[in-house]
Amino acid sequence: MAKAIMILGTGSSVGKSLVVTALCSVLKRRGIKVCPFKAQNMSNNSFPAAEGGEIGRAQVVQAEAAGLLPSVHMNPVLLKPSGGGIIQVIVHGKVFGNIRTKEYPKLKPRLKEAILSSYKRLEKEYDVIVIEGAGSCCEMNLKAHDIANFPLAKQIGASCIIVGDIDRGGIFPQLIGTYHLMDEEERRITKGFIVNKMRGEISLFLDGIRFIEDYTSIPVIGVLPYVDDLNIDPEDSVEVQKENLRKKEPDQGKINIAVIRLPSISNFTDTGILFYEKDVILNYLFRPDELSDLYDMLIIPGTKNSIEDALWIKKSGWEKKIKEFARKGKIVFGICGGFQILGKSIKDPYGVESEKGEVKGIGLLPIRTVIFKEKTVRKVKGRCLLNRRKIEGYEIHMGRTEAIEEKGMPFSKLRSDGESWFDGWILGNVMGTYVHGIMDSAGFREDILNRIRLKKGLKPKKRRINRMLRFREYERLADIFEKYCNMRKILEII
Repeated sequence: MAKAIMILGTGSSVGKSLVVTALCSVLKRRGIKVCPFKAQNMSNNSFPAAEGGEIGRAQVVQAEAAGLLPSVHMNPVLLKPSGGGIIQVIVHGKVFGNIRTKEYPKLKPRLKEAILSSYKRLEKEYDVIVIEGAGSCCEMNLKAHDIANFPLAKQIGASCIIVGDIDRGGIFPQLIGTYHLMDEEERRITKGFIVNKMRGEISLFLDGIRFIEDYTSIPVIGVLPYVDDLNIDPEDSVEVQKENLRKKEPDQGKINIAVIRLPSISNFTDTGILFYEKDVILNYLFRPDELSDLYDMLIIPGTKNSIEDALWIKKSGWEKKIKEFARKGKIVFGICGGFQILGKSIKDPYGVESEKGEVKGIGLLPIRTVIFKEKTVRKVKGRCLLNRRKIEGYEIHMGRTEAIEEKGMPFSKLRSDGESWFDGWILGNVMGTYVHGIMDSAGFREDILNRIRLKKGLKPKKRRINRMLRFREYERLADIFEKYCNMRKILEII
């Protein structure tokens, strides 16, 4: 049976996911059969698992770092906020149903069964399971119904390490305050602290380490430096909140791409590869007045609620701005929910996303979408009909879209599991597709960017960046972790 170690946090976005990824990479290269696990994840950033269902993107990253294909059992419960107090609950990769937030605690006994069945299955197959907690491990108002942190650790006999984020300030109240909220058994099974995102000399924090250890009797087993250039997919849309984004001024000598920061944005990692193109400036925009004529391309990304976000686009003034942008011959590109929003209408007869029933889209593409109860989740390959370049990615959507006029043409021809079909639509400089991760297809990305370069009088470039580079990043992350954490102690804990 596998040994278990749980990485808990003093709050959300303190670095739990990254520590689990690092630890999976470190243990894998030491020849240990290691597997990641997160009982309950809340994120609209998901990805198809090997069995065909969907799980949180962070567990996919962790699985890759461990040298594994992602499995639904690595993240048995996934919660996808849909807006308006509604959560879509995914169990073992499949849609369980949509519920109101206040009803969720009643569902937890059934979800706990699913969590434990997945864990028991994994513990028979692996040497070590590295478990990621959810949010803060000591949310006192939620602790009675917690199924992802200390209660799970107690039930399966896992030792725990708690991560705090020094960059956001207050590392002492984070760690010592958490310690004071823990019961005796939780203190007993907590074997160490990791301080994450340390800027500057770690030697300047030695007095801080001694203070934490003296106050809690729990050792600080690592102080990780702040690393902001890791090319590893982040877990959720916290990364694209206004306070976390560094906007760059558009430059006429470069390619300037804008992404609308939709309220229910999902799978925002679709555009992540563009940050690594040296002559591309990519900005998330929150207001229509931020979209200047200096931008060459506008991306409407995926969304967990295309109906509500279509209404938001109309109310916020984005619709007028998008149409003006398209009239100027600039590229407007919609991905999944963004593709749906570019059409004439979105209909939701079963109330899957909204009680609105039907809304008008922007109307730049001659398509209409109907939202169904069944979700499409699959990896796909194919060819873009605009430039004949190969594309590869995945679909996660509950809408089915059809053309209602003969203007334009399909965006691509796709295939999966022996089937083939036409996807998306193109009308002039406006295009859309259901394929998430399409920008990771290097040939397609090269062609789109070179079209913009040539139009601006810039020299075309050959593709240089490949998504496979992320596997080197897992190794780099492992190097950093081994350098700044006490691996001997961590192995003793395991």
